[in-house]
Amino acid sequence: MTLNKFNLPDVGEGLTEAEIVAWKVKAGDTVAINDVLCEIETAKSLVELPSPFAGTVTELLVPEGVTVEVGTPIISVNDAPAQPPAAQTPATAPAVAAPMYGTLHADASDAGEQAGRPAGGPLVGSGPKADAVKRRRRISASSAPAAAAHEAPAAAAGTGAAAPVADRVGVEAHDIWINPDAVSRPADEAAGPAGDLRPTLGGAISGLVGKVLAKPPVRKIARDLGINLADVVPTGARGEVTREDLVSYQAQRDAEVDKADSFWGKSGRPQDQRIERIPVKGVRKATAKAMVESAFAAPHVSIFVDVDASRTMEFVKRLKASRDFEGIKVSPLLILAKAVIWAAARNPSVNATWVDNPDGSDSAEIHVKHFMNLGIAAATPRGLMVPNIKNAQDLSLKQLALALNELATTARAGKTQPAQMQGGTLTVTNIGALGIDTGTPIINPGEVAIVAFGTIKQKPWVLDGEVIPRWITTLGGSFDHRVVDGDLSARFMADVAAILEEPALLLD
Repeated sequence: MTLNKFNLPDVGEGLTEAEIVAWKVKAGDTVAINDVLCEIETAKSLVELPSPFAGTVTELLVPEGVTVEVGTPIISVNDAPAQPPAAQTPATAPAVAAPMYGTLHADASDAGEQAGRPAGGPLVGSGPKADAVKRRRRISASSAPAAAAHEAPAAAAGTGAAAPVADRVGVEAHDIWINPDAVSRPADEAAGPAGDLRPTLGGAISGLVGKVLAKPPVRKIARDLGINLADVVPTGARGEVTREDLVSYQAQRDAEVDKADSFWGKSGRPQDQRIERIPVKGVRKATAKAMVESAFAAPHVSIFVDVDASRTMEFVKRLKASRDFEGIKVSPLLILAKAVIWAAARNPSVNATWVDNPDGSDSAEIHVKHFMNLGIAAATPRGLMVPNIKNAQDLSLKQLALALNELATTARAGKTQPAQMQGGTLTVTNIGALGIDTGTPIINPGEVAIVAFGTIKQKPWVLDGEVIPRWITTLGGSFDHRVVDGDLSARFMADVAAILEEPALLLD
């Protein structure tokens, strides 16, 4: 028997720490090799850790929500097989599992006995038999004469008057439980003056279980306003909730809402309770560090260009109707991605990296990449991520569309792996998806260029001396001025714009 401890591994290049997000096993579970043990959040993504051992989990060494360094033991697994449960002898009765919703208390009443309900029976599936409601209450010998004398009035009150009065107060007849005390009243008291049966029903209705008296129109108003009638103080003649009661209750509730806490909180709170503290960790921590380093290490320069993308919109429409692209999501981002690849081939220095102190020397180098790992900035529930499409320059238009769809689906599901975010060479950020015209994006670390794609909207445009509506977008590009001069950045952006204005150039 060996007790194995699994240390937090480095699942990416240079990973130093990770947070235990969720355990998928617990102590006592049996695991096999490659079974998922837990999910961890690294500085780049959410990763599932498979088990390198087979056996029984003995202890979870790190609780959920805690960040630990690489190499820290997080779980222990005993390689001894789990002991089979002891055989149960015939004399031992199996333990009865507690019902999900608990049990009913024993019904000691005569009605319960006649209905055949077992004492303490389970709540689910229990209840009176179908004919139980037809049986009369058992009457002892001592009270039989008195009960017989009043049986007719009680029956009349329960059958002849229950439904009409119930209709008047807005309660269904089957919701009324007849109070035995009310049934056994003297005839003159039960009937009331001039044969009025309402006092009898008043006693019966007083036994309602969880029911509030109210007319149907009042109930409808309560439903529309989201008011629980049980919370309203009734002032009606028979103890029912009236329309005026609802108005009063709603006014009081509105006043309380005005005083309740909102996002801004109450001004009377202590200062430390008016500030929400959010730890910076995981993706947010990595993004902040990278953006600060990039913004202050690389001298940024940004340029912008307005583009008539009307032919791109027509091209996208034709692709959507094409049989070759059936079932594939196509958007103008596909054409922009292809345009960036095409323009980078004409201006190679935008697809490069600035390297300080190569090989330990005091000099610097520019590494121009003869391949394109196209990064696509993606907003995910866990923060900003930039997965990239490997060797995008080798993909056809259809293959690039499939790659973009897969990248977006994986990012939205939070399943982007660290390897998918490493080795990017140039990035595109689609801020137009949020209705933004343009912006000045920060270059992704290790790269020297990024292109922001603004929203495409119809605007007045001068074409051949005439002002006509056209589909216009604005491209914004940021560049590392150590590598990309003004002339090079302008030519690159002009080439990207040319493809959006005329996608047929891609056929050259």
